[in-house]
Amino acid sequence: MSFDQYQTAFNQVITEMYEGNTYLLNLTFPTQIQTDASLLDIFHATQAKFKLYFQDQFVCFSPERFVQIQNNTIKTFPMKGTINALLPNAEQQILNDDKEMAEHVMVVDLLRNDLSMVASDVRVQRFRYIDKIQAGQRPLLQVSSEISGQLPHNWQHRLGDMLYTLLPAGSISGTPKCNTLNIINQVENYQRGFFTGIFGYFDGQNLDSAVMIRFIEKQQDGSLVYKSGGGITIDSDAASEYQELLDKVYLPLAR
Repeated sequence: MSFDQYQTAFNQVITEMYEGNTYLLNLTFPTQIQTDASLLDIFHATQAKFKLYFQDQFVCFSPERFVQIQNNTIKTFPMKGTINALLPNAEQQILNDDKEMAEHVMVVDLLRNDLSMVASDVRVQRFRYIDKIQAGQRPLLQVSSEISGQLPHNWQHRLGDMLYTLLPAGSISGTPKCNTLNIINQVENYQRGFFTGIFGYFDGQNLDSAVMIRFIEKQQDGSLVYKSGGGITIDSDAASEYQELLDKVYLPLAR
């Protein structure tokens, strides 16, 4: 999409923020892409913490875990803040950026509250640590936190209800969640579909799951779109956020 189109949607979000209707909103859009590779080719050629290929409809290669449950402990790992790792003092830049700090604090608070609806003794175990990921030929630094809570011993029998309570993921919606979802539906004006949902693996005792980002989808006419976006706060800059949306259109190719 053009910058002018993006800025129109961005300005709508900022207006909603000035009116107090949302404080953090994950704004996403589809970008048309072209490749001779099939979705299955892309799935096999890429590497990520979590990958999914589904019936020649979409493929995603996500760096972001949603929730992990082991030994009755549930953990979530919100990821907010991205920077080119090749920039001078990139880690210090991203960690000292006031806008990025505010965005991360809000999503951590949102996810802490979400976990409190299904777990007890919820606490932030690690705050704003750095992960390095490969975005095509360029390395990126991403800022994450770790939040944990304790589940009752019979949580396996109510897993569906727990996930329903936690969804949609706070990192790809915003806060307050209900208002923000309504605003997203108004300003994005396209169907996210499975994009920003979750997928995972449950063996009857333990669960691991991921947020469906870094996402390529086949349209009905056979064309491909890459859906991406980023978190908006009242201090966000439209040009920077637009560039982040484009920077997240990449293939993490295996080396």
